[in-house]
Amino acid sequence: MLRGKKVSKILLVVVLCISLVLPVGATDIKDSEQKKDALEQELEQAEQKAASLEEQLNNVVAEMRQTKQQMEEKETEIEHAENALIDAHISRNNQYAQMKSRIKYMYENGNQQMLETLLESKSIADFMNRAEYATMLSDYDRDMLHKFQETVDTIEQEEARLQKEYASLGKLQKNLSVKQGKVETLLAAQNTEVNRLASQIDDLQSLIDEAKEAERRRQEAQQSQHQSGGGKPSQSVVSGNGYFTHPCPGMSYQSSYFGEVRYGIGDSRPHKGHDYAAPAGTPIYAAAAGTVVIAGYSNSAGYWVVIDHGGGLTTKYMHMYKHPYVSAGQYVEKGQNIGGVGTTGQSTGNHLHFQVEEYGVAVSPDKYF
Repeated sequence: MLRGKKVSKILLVVVLCISLVLPVGATDIKDSEQKKDALEQELEQAEQKAASLEEQLNNVVAEMRQTKQQMEEKETEIEHAENALIDAHISRNNQYAQMKSRIKYMYENGNQQMLETLLESKSIADFMNRAEYATMLSDYDRDMLHKFQETVDTIEQEEARLQKEYASLGKLQKNLSVKQGKVETLLAAQNTEVNRLASQIDDLQSLIDEAKEAERRRQEAQQSQHQSGGGKPSQSVVSGNGYFTHPCPGMSYQSSYFGEVRYGIGDSRPHKGHDYAAPAGTPIYAAAAGTVVIAGYSNSAGYWVVIDHGGGLTTKYMHMYKHPYVSAGQYVEKGQNIGGVGTTGQSTGNHLHFQVEEYGVAVSPDKYF
């Protein structure tokens, strides 16, 4: 008994020495938290700028999409104008051919001068400008030729206008493409800055967490100087005749069961273990003998312990109130006190989440009680 007390005192001295070698003060933690706050403000500004650039990029892409659609519509209009121009040329030429046939007929029936005029004309316009023979053309032929020529001129002007608009749209699309490239480059650089700041914040938060944990352990070590048995593991407890002993016989009640779907608490998946509600610090015992695989802290499980019992059988003990009483690599006996009930990690109250797995698959703990 005296030897045990002597060992406890030696361990206490070691903890205190470590805390002196690696001092962590509230001022250092506060300074780190202030730096973190400043980085978070900088990160918020960087994220806002990135969001603005992303909005610009989306607007440019949308405008490019709209311009492309307009160009496709303009291509269709140009194609229609080209087809209309071809039809107008054909109609005008047909009218001219019909008119020449009528003049030839007139010549063959005694009007040689009309044929000579026709043969000497270099174009339709030249033929129509020979005023002395205009009276020989029918009013119909004259009117139709004028109308067809006007149609040709109108369509040619329309096609030229469409081609000009199409060229302008092409130039706009090219400028938008250049703008898109510039915005994408700026956005990529801004996202890199956002990631850099986020990484710095994560690193700083890890340092803060480590500093807080070191400070907490130092304070616990100091307090234990004035308390008898405070925070010490209790004696081993084995209950029942099953392969497992109950991991928390001091529980108040069982608050959740394996396979239970718990709606309204942020997770609707079936529960992977049993929850035992108990006051903070209530002893937690190893369900069976085995080797400790994990004894530390997890964001979701809080302070926890994982024990390998061999044959693919593993047990997990989550949400302990402080650091476990065992360490990774340590062999524990069935019923050995490994920690105390708490509410660390993602927890809504003091309880032990006890989980049993066979080759990594959660099974009901009742199978082994």
